[in-house]
Order: sequence, then structure tokens, then C-alpha cells
Amino acid sequence: MSNVETALKEATTTIDGVIGAALVDYSSGMALGTVGGGKDFDLAVAAAGNTDVVRSKVRTMELLGLKDEIEDILITLGTQYHLIRLLKARGSSGLFIYLALDKGRANLAMARHQLKKIETELEV
Repeated sequence: MSNVETALKEATTTIDGVIGAALVDYSSGMALGTVGGGKDFDLAVAAAGNTDVVRSKVRTMELLGLKDEIEDILITLGTQYHLIRLLKARGSSGLFIYLALDKGRANLAMARHQLKKIETELEV
């Protein structure tokens, strides 16, 4: 089992092309932990903004009467992938891991696979 800091560091070292990673509480929009980013990529802003994406999708699924769970949400930009994975482990309700990836260096399938593995080891 790993804590937040260890899990986020693992994401940045085992997943190719990571620009930044954050664990986010989507009820408040606050990042509970961040790794990476920088002056050109503010992870606190990204965490808050992607909270709106998650809330909107959850609300839409409710309106549609869909009785399913979101595994992950992918946003593809010209040079980046933004991957949002909602956590399902006990005690992690309302949390998601956010990854920003360099599209030219990242393998999206492997990133999703590694992120799922990291989620199973994460203890919040």
C-alpha cells in the first residue's frame, strides 16, 4: 500500500511522458497532493478545472439514468493527453488522479494500465 506522495511519484517515474500528476478531491476541487507541473503548468489550477469536468459528467450520467461508473476520462489536446481516473477503493470516494502527459512521449494504453495499478496500491 502506498500513500499519496509515493503513488504520485510512482506515476511520474513509471509512466512515460508525465508532465504532472495530482490527487484531487472533486467535492472541493482541492489537490491533496501534486508532483511535477511547474511555472508553465499549474497543477492546482488544473485540479480545480478538471473537478468541473468530473462533476459535469457525473451529473450528466445521473440525468441520463445511467447506472454505471466512470473508469476514466480522457481529454486529448494537440500536444498533451489529460487523463482523469476516478478512485473506487474504500475510503477514496470523491477522489480522482489527474495526469497530464506529453502526447509525443506517452503511450496512452500503458499510462492507463499503470494508473490502474497505482490506484489499487493507493491508501488514502
